[in-house]
Amino acid sequence: MELINYTLRSVSSAIISSPLVFILVILMLVFYFKNKKIQAMQSIIIGGKGESALELTLSQFVFGIVGGAVGSIILTELGVRFNYESGIQFLFFISILLMFVTPKYICFSYSAGILGIITILTEALSSVLPETINKELFEIDIVYLLLFVGILHIVEGILVMLDGSRGAMPVFKESENKIIGGYTFKRYWLLPIAMIFINMAPGIYNSVELCIDVPHWWQLINGTGLAAIGIVAIMPFYAVIGYSNVTFTKTKRKKALVSGCYILFYGICVVMISQIARFGIVGELFAVIFTPVAHEFMIRIQRKAEKTNNPLFLSDDGLIILDISRDSQMSKYGLEIGDKVLSINGDKVDSEKEIYKILKKSLYRVNMKIKKKNGEIEEFMHIHDKTRRLGILLVPRKVLKEKTTEIKENSFQTILEEVKRVNDFLQSS
Repeated sequence: MELINYTLRSVSSAIISSPLVFILVILMLVFYFKNKKIQAMQSIIIGGKGESALELTLSQFVFGIVGGAVGSIILTELGVRFNYESGIQFLFFISILLMFVTPKYICFSYSAGILGIITILTEALSSVLPETINKELFEIDIVYLLLFVGILHIVEGILVMLDGSRGAMPVFKESENKIIGGYTFKRYWLLPIAMIFINMAPGIYNSVELCIDVPHWWQLINGTGLAAIGIVAIMPFYAVIGYSNVTFTKTKRKKALVSGCYILFYGICVVMISQIARFGIVGELFAVIFTPVAHEFMIRIQRKAEKTNNPLFLSDDGLIILDISRDSQMSKYGLEIGDKVLSINGDKVDSEKEIYKILKKSLYRVNMKIKKKNGEIEEFMHIHDKTRRLGILLVPRKVLKEKTTEIKENSFQTILEEVKRVNDFLQSS
């Protein structure tokens, strides 16, 4: 219990004490402005209010703080610790460098694999060339390195399950000459992580010095544990965890749950495999190679499932609803995501544009026939407010090539301008 108190004190210092509190404020502002863009795009695409930027940011903040506290307690209770001058900081530098190669490589699984191999090679070469190679440059315990990565993925999996579906953006793609709808996910959390460092210089900022008895289970995690902790401190820092994915076969919520379970299971596997690193250099090599390879395998399994499973949002007998705004005119009729618009005034429609044409011709008073997700057919008279859109996003049956635009760069401004063009086109119809 004493160790948990020390850990929570350290996490708290990252939230309320300088200089880390300034990092928190700056990154939360970055998240907020990213969420403002998401809010703007959702509003234009769906045709009404989506999730607010403040709501999205507060969710990231709260879940990040709780996730960081839980992860920190697990790390310290398991005795995960590093020498202050061991070179563990290279884990973060390698992640940043890999990000410029491919964004997905920012994950610690890949940087830990590289850093682990460098550590093993440095240790092996230093025994052959002791005067040339200084093994203290990368004196990192592989067991603790992989435990750190595994525990962060366990926390990430839980965060994805609980909060990963927020801010999801509806998207379309063409498959076998049909248009299918889906969602793209991009979510980040800022975690205050408190970790045990040994051989620290006294007075390091935000560190919490401690002197406690070592829990008896530390010897089970790593047989090289200390008899007692002497000059040791728990120091906080911030870690950013990200989740990005896309689905055309599941709902937003189900995709986040499935992805979170994959990540959680992967984290548990890494924690278990880390113990193999206790058995010499062969065990260490196996463990550090397993970590990135298993992560890549996990991603490929999910991609294969997306390719083999049937698309969920496909407009066959009716235009299926992919998303609904919070202030949608259709909400009063009990419409839900997955319902289908069968006809308007008895006429079948192939796109949202055709609905607006019928609305205009009928003086904004139409009969709508809807097929619910459970198969029930409902009809109702809708009187449309012509100053607003319907507030539902429908998957069209077809899109003409001349009405599409290929966006080659991930530029928000380019995407926003194109979505505005489509929005103006619909409203003028």
